[in-house]
Amino acid sequence: MVRLIEAYAEAVLATPDPESFVTARTDRIEVDLGGIPGDRHYGLMRPADVRYKHLYPRGTMIANRRQISLVSVEDNADVAGKLGVEAIMPEWLGANVLISGCPEFTLLPRGARLLFESGASLICEGENEPCIGPGEVIAEHCGGDAKLAARFVKTAQQRRGIVCSVELPGTIAAGDKVRIVLP
Repeated sequence: MVRLIEAYAEAVLATPDPESFVTARTDRIEVDLGGIPGDRHYGLMRPADVRYKHLYPRGTMIANRRQISLVSVEDNADVAGKLGVEAIMPEWLGANVLISGCPEFTLLPRGARLLFESGASLICEGENEPCIGPGEVIAEHCGGDAKLAARFVKTAQQRRGIVCSVELPGTIAAGDKVRIVLP
């Protein structure tokens, strides 16, 4: 039996500056098997980083399973409330897609498929672990409290969104219906 969640792509975003992880909204993004052409995380391969320190030496080229970053309206609102800030924008997190309608979005299992009505399909590769960089951007936009950045890392555990790889190239557009197929 296939388990299915219906959700929406509230916004799509891309990095206008590959030197920065901060994204900007756009009407649609085209994805190919490397991700979003021109995006900071584009490519079939990427160098291993601290997340893989127990598996590979830093810099070893491995499959890129972090091509697309997705966050949810619900998770962002929850984290903002716990941090005592008005809002956390997906741009500040470097997100490529903002999803609504999927409670506990970050807890989607590896292998879940996200099928966008305008054509693309993504595979969930797991939680996007919170880190200090987005916390610093949030702090900058919410009054400059340096402690907020560190609090974000702890507070956003299991609410930071997911990373995906592209299974089927195509278009992802703001307003798309998204069928999330659970493994």
